Amino acid sequence: MLVHKRHNTKGDTLIEALFAITIFSLVAVGGLAIMNQGTATAQRALEITLVRNQIDAQAETLRYLNSSYIAAYQPGVSGCTDDPSNINLGSPANQWQLMQCYIANHSAKPSSIEFSDTSCPQNQSGYNPSDDGWFILNTKKASFVAPAGQFTTAQTYSQVRYNAGDQVTTADGIWIVPIRAATVAGNNQDNAGYIDFYIRACWDSPGQSVPVTIGTIVRLYEPRG
Repeated sequence: MLVHKRHNTKGDTLIEALFAITIFSLVAVGGLAIMNQGTATAQRALEITLVRNQIDAQAETLRYLNSSYIAAYQPGVSGCTDDPSNINLGSPANQWQLMQCYIANHSAKPSSIEFSDTSCPQNQSGYNPSDDGWFILNTKKASFVAPAGQFTTAQTYSQVRYNAGDQVTTADGIWIVPIRAATVAGNNQDNAGYIDFYIRACWDSPGQSVPVTIGTIVRLYEPRG
């Protein structure tokens, strides 16, 4: 006599299947969010490193022009009101001279040093950087570049862009604000003074609700008179 055993197989219920799918979706979405956050953090770190290199290049060029001017300094030659022919035109010392003239004619506003919490200054419609005495340096040619349409919003990160001839085409979200101190009197420093150069960078980074901003200050002393 044959005995047939009944095998009862029970499948997952619809609720169990939906619960499993929900758990999988949460894990997948959380994993993707962590990956995106990690990618954005890595990109932001790379951008900061690249921008810091741009700022350092501007600072080193400022120091070089300042040292060249001090080495070639001759009293009574200002480059703005006097004949600058005693300092070779186009030389690094002469570039500092041209920068001095620009600074003297464009009073930098301390308020322009401050960053906005919502947008970079270049993003503001109709803003003219020369109103705040901004400028930039050509680090490849060690030369002064007055703002004449070169200041633009950073498309990726703050940087100075050059053409094939090493001429500055745009300054994307990077600029220098000079604050010129009054001449120091006494203590054998009758003809001494200094300029604080605020080198600033501002750009929009992926995943950030506010702009990324970094900067530094370079104080350089110079003979005057």
